[in-house]
Amino acid sequence: MKVFVLHACTLALVVTAAFGSPGDRSAEFQNCVSTCYGDRCHPSATLPLDLRLTRWTCTDDCKYRCMHMLVGRAARLGENIQQYFGKWPFYRLLGMQEPASVAFSLWNLWFHLQGVHQIRRRIPVTHPFRRYYMTWAYTSINAWVWSTVFHTRDLPRTEKLDYFSAALAILYALYYTVIRMMNLYPKGLEGAFKPDGNARSRVRLAWSALCIVVYLSHITYLSLLPRFNYQYNMAFNLVLGVSHNLLWLLYSLPISFLQRFPNAPKTYRPRFAYKAGIFVLLTTAATMLELFDFPPLGGILDAHSLWHLSTVPIIKFWYEFLIEDSQDEGWRPNQK
Repeated sequence: MKVFVLHACTLALVVTAAFGSPGDRSAEFQNCVSTCYGDRCHPSATLPLDLRLTRWTCTDDCKYRCMHMLVGRAARLGENIQQYFGKWPFYRLLGMQEPASVAFSLWNLWFHLQGVHQIRRRIPVTHPFRRYYMTWAYTSINAWVWSTVFHTRDLPRTEKLDYFSAALAILYALYYTVIRMMNLYPKGLEGAFKPDGNARSRVRLAWSALCIVVYLSHITYLSLLPRFNYQYNMAFNLVLGVSHNLLWLLYSLPISFLQRFPNAPKTYRPRFAYKAGIFVLLTTAATMLELFDFPPLGGILDAHSLWHLSTVPIIKFWYEFLIEDSQDEGWRPNQK
């Protein structure tokens, strides 16, 4: 879920501005890079294949070498580890800048692929939310693909693709949740629903149009700025993720003003409703990892990569909940 949770919520999206950090601003680092460039970056110089495939330049390689030279010295002297270009120093692997985050992003991607398989197998084609859940799964898969690419190589283009894809997955999760809670879906199991009313169609169309406009405005604003606005991007995703979680928290509580199913009374609360509340607690706890920022352990594991790791079981849990919810008797006719 970079998505959701993605990335939910979220955020994965507590980002440090990469306009400069103490490490790369230091005179020692700048002098080291200049010396390395003069010694190594001559016209006939050729980088290893893995670095060329992941689009490292000789200058990038010099920055990496100088960074770890200074980090190694700081570790020996017991000094604080500094950030470089808005990031902690990681050891690369096969050209990947953050191999742990790459591995955990791929793990999240795999569980979303499994989620697609479960939706196809266990939710009837005629169910009103099958297509919504499938679409959300694909937007999440897309988000984790670009998370993998971004953590492999942090470049301006891969950064935007990662952030924009994550925002799309989070926004779509909120989109289908509003439709779910307000009973705006057009049709479902054969004979289970009344024909879609004009008022409901108009509300659903307006909500769809609003989400499209909001998303396009979001990516346009961030694309036209001279510098990427990390604070705004974080706030945008946080608002979406919190709104999504609050709606599902209401679903989980023993309240009667929310009609959870179209063919069951408002007082009906399924026995598994509490799981939505557990999901909210888990995603909130996982996102809190972003607040405990620390230099990567062994130059590999940092708080952000552990956040990616923590979302893996949450994804599996959420797909199971969505499928269980879709199979409830409250979706079938003659329940009132």
